[in-house]
Amino acid sequence: MLRLGVCVLPDRPFREAAARWRRVEELGFEHAWTYDHITFSGIPDGPWFDAVTTLASAAAVTERIQLGTLVASPNFRHPVPFAQEIMSLDDVSEGRFVLGYGAGSFGPDARVLGYGEDGQGWSGKERGERYRESVEILDQLLRACAEGRTRTTYRGKYYDAVDARMEPGCVQQPRVPFGLAATGPLGGRLTARDSHHSRPSPDQLRCLGASPHLGALRSLSLVWTRLDTSHAREMARWQALPRLRDLE
Repeated sequence: MLRLGVCVLPDRPFREAAARWRRVEELGFEHAWTYDHITFSGIPDGPWFDAVTTLASAAAVTERIQLGTLVASPNFRHPVPFAQEIMSLDDVSEGRFVLGYGAGSFGPDARVLGYGEDGQGWSGKERGERYRESVEILDQLLRACAEGRTRTTYRGKYYDAVDARMEPGCVQQPRVPFGLAATGPLGGRLTARDSHHSRPSPDQLRCLGASPHLGALRSLSLVWTRLDTSHAREMARWQALPRLRDLE
C-alpha cells in the first residue's frame, strides 16, 4: 500500500506552526517531515528553526502521524549526540520517529561552517565516507539496548564513540526506522542494507548486483518515477499551487 506524506517547513514560530502539524494529521497523511538544515537555499532570508526541536514540538500536538527529518546528514550532525537526540525523539513521539538521513552536499550548510579546503564543503568522496561511517555508528548506538548493551565503542576514520551510553534505547525495536537517501554506488549499498524507506536511482539499482532487496527497490523506483511525472504535471498547473501550499 502506498502511504503518502508531506513536508512541513520549519519557517514559522511554533505557536503558528502547531496548526499546520495538526492539520496534516487531520488530512490523513501517514507521515510528515521537516527539513534538517542550518540554512536553506530555497528560503535564504526570514525565519528558520531547528528540525529536532520542531519535531519534538510536533510530537506533542499530534497523536498518530509518523514524524521524520528530510534529511539529516553528517554535514553538521555528529552521530554520537545525534543518536541521543534520535532516541529522545522516538521517546517523546511514543515510537513515531523515522530518521531520514543522507550524505549532505555542497551548499549553504557547508558554507556556513566553512568546511573543506575552499570553504564550500567536503569532497564527494569524503562525504560518502562520512555517510557510511555515520550510518554504521548510528545503527550500533541505536540498537545497543535491544542487543543487551548500554555502552558502545566505535573507532572510525572520521568519527569515534568511546564507551558511549545509550539508555533506555528506542521505543521502536530494535531501533527507529532509517530512511536513507543516496544517489551513488556507496549510498545504494547502504540503502539496500540498512534502510526501511528509500529512493533508489537507476544508477544505484545497477550497482546493487545480487542484493536480496533488489526487486523491492526496483518496484519502489518505478513508483517514485510515476509520482515525479504526476507531480511535475500538477505543478505545471499554477491554479493548483494554493491547494498544495495552504494546509491550514
